[in-house]
Amino acid sequence: MPLAVTSRAPLERLSIRAALALGIGVTLGLWLFTSYTFTRRISEVEQQASAVASRYTRAQDLLSTVRAQVLLSSVRVRDALLNPDPSSVSGYRVELQRIHDVINAALDDYQPVLETAPGQEHVRNLRIEVDQFHQTSLAVLATAGAPSNAVVRELLNRRIIPRREAAIKISDDIQSLNRLAFVRQQDDIREIHRVAESESWRRLGFALALSLGVLLIVAMYSGRLEARLRRQMERDALISDQLHDANIKLIHAQEDERRTIARELHDEVGQVLTALKVELGLAHRRLAAAGVSADPLLEASTLADGALATVRDLSQLVRPAVLDDLGLPAAIDASLRGLARRHEIKVELSQSGMQERLAPETEIAVYRIVQEALTNVARHAAAAHCWVRLMRWPDVLRVEIEDDGSGFNVDGSPVTATGSGLVGMRERATMLGGQLTIRSAPGTGTRLFVELPMEVARG
Repeated sequence: MPLAVTSRAPLERLSIRAALALGIGVTLGLWLFTSYTFTRRISEVEQQASAVASRYTRAQDLLSTVRAQVLLSSVRVRDALLNPDPSSVSGYRVELQRIHDVINAALDDYQPVLETAPGQEHVRNLRIEVDQFHQTSLAVLATAGAPSNAVVRELLNRRIIPRREAAIKISDDIQSLNRLAFVRQQDDIREIHRVAESESWRRLGFALALSLGVLLIVAMYSGRLEARLRRQMERDALISDQLHDANIKLIHAQEDERRTIARELHDEVGQVLTALKVELGLAHRRLAAAGVSADPLLEASTLADGALATVRDLSQLVRPAVLDDLGLPAAIDASLRGLARRHEIKVELSQSGMQERLAPETEIAVYRIVQEALTNVARHAAAAHCWVRLMRWPDVLRVEIEDDGSGFNVDGSPVTATGSGLVGMRERATMLGGQLTIRSAPGTGTRLFVELPMEVARG
């Protein structure tokens, strides 16, 4: 039955880090956008307020200039009327023209606070009054010639002062309009500022709500990923435990099978070979008593001895009886003596705290590790000496196997990964909660360390 492949939604394929990054990015984007719009709006309002204030100040200054110049012009007309020197009239006329030019320049530069029809009409009226005042002033100067004080007062009161007051009144009216317009404009700006602030707070609230929503979604999604990861870890742990149990059962089955094979070799094959050797000895004595040459039987007896020794070695390798009978140190000592006998390697076994027996599974695991290490020494190390150390402390059992052989590169050699049974050695140590460490380098020999917790070693 083919497996159905279902495609996950894009959100399901996101990792926790990506989901968090997306949520934080959206949140920061919202806050930055809201802050930018708020700042820009406030800046626009402040610029508008500054422009209105500057225009108001400029308009009031120009109107004050017009007012002051009108007053100065009336003073100059009075001075001219009171001056008994007729030749000074031309000078006063030049002065009045200069004052009029200043007023016209101020009116040319004038800009109302608000471009409204009443304001523009008042400016036109002010310009007309100023021109009429100037013309009246020039006409009054034409009559100057040491008139009496009464005549001067009559001219000033009847012709100059009314025009002056009319111009000043229009200037005051314009200033009043400007003040009203400025106050109204400030009220409008405050309202705009209030609306902008309210809108910005509303946007900030929306951004906050949306940010909380994004964070809630991210938290929910992260929780789903965490729950799925927890379930996966639980499944992996269950599978690991099942594999661990299966490995233990497999090793136990292998050891049971090896024990059976060793027993069959020792009891069946060994006994048959022993019986065959006895029969060959009887036949040899009978042939010798009959005076017949027994040399062929001697060769057969030698072959039987070799086969019997081979069977004993195989039995020892498959499952040493001494391990069950005498314990781990004796079994390792027998393996070392076998290594020394077969490969002419000097061996040495040292032990500390090994008076008591260990758990059976610990003894067989340590024995297999040492057996595999000695096999590697015989096959690959080209060593002259080999040392095995067994050290038992209250909290740990430590096993060291050292040789003075050729060594190898631990980091780069494939031997450390798959070769020479090191994987199996490491797995046996790991199954008992321990660890295996290898230290070696080309030309410096090899040292192998196994450490097992004593809780496991005691069983």
